[in-house]
Amino acid sequence: MKFRFLLWMLGRLMRKASHSNPAFQQQLQGKDLTFMLHTLDGKVARHFTVANNRLVSRSGVAQNPEFSIGFKDAAFGFATM
Repeated sequence: MKFRFLLWMLGRLMRKASHSNPAFQQQLQGKDLTFMLHTLDGKVARHFTVANNRLVSRSGVAQNPEFSIGFKDAAFGFATM
């Protein structure tokens, strides 16, 4: 539950930064990609899409992410992040 919340909050903060933080907006400039953070058992997954200089976060598995980072389980993912 903590890992799921952490990923959700990460998405909210990055979305807000994509609207208001000039340094973060510069990092997004010209990028068009999807990446995913998930557990290897498939119980927790969140993907992040960067397009039009904005970031959107959604729950679940992305169809074709450019890259993904998998953690052995939610507890390890939470501890690592």
